Amino acid sequence: MAKQKLNTFGRVRALEGFKAIAFAAALLERMLPNYALFCEVTDSGDAAALRNCLNLVWETLKSPKSKFNIAVQLEKVELATPDTEEFDNYGVYPAIDAAIGLASLLNLVAGDDPQGAVVISKLSQGSVEAYLLATGEADDDSVKEHPLMAFEVEVQNEMLDYIEQAKSSAKAADEMRALALEAGMSNIGLDLS
Repeated sequence: MAKQKLNTFGRVRALEGFKAIAFAAALLERMLPNYALFCEVTDSGDAAALRNCLNLVWETLKSPKSKFNIAVQLEKVELATPDTEEFDNYGVYPAIDAAIGLASLLNLVAGDDPQGAVVISKLSQGSVEAYLLATGEADDDSVKEHPLMAFEVEVQNEMLDYIEQAKSSAKAADEMRALALEAGMSNIGLDLS
């Protein structure tokens, strides 16, 4: 499994331009529900601001002429990122992963971090691993073989299979978003229905 995981990150590293952005946005589409649930449970954060930010990225992929102020969005994401010292529930960690991932996506769109998609790919897999370890569903030896982790790697590879062949950012945006939502659950298994 480790070989496949390395292969996944290698494939992500090779993505450029709209392909990297669409792949990263699709992963965030699966991570953002974790943040939204955290906001609901703790009555904190700003799920609407993060959702809007991701929607702006999708819109830019669909209509490359449309622009938005990345610095303003980064500031909103930063303000909405929870602090582990303020919360004692596990949900803060996947929420932080989603917020950090969104900041990485914005830096990727801005051209400030060409490896932003790799960061998000690792964050998404890391969220799954941390969740499995925290819930006791897996230990260090079995986490890579756990069905939820195997599914995460499979979804990322399926998205890579599509995006590596994509020709247009507009079509890629629609297809990648659909692929992200197809399973009906977040990366850590939250039901999205």
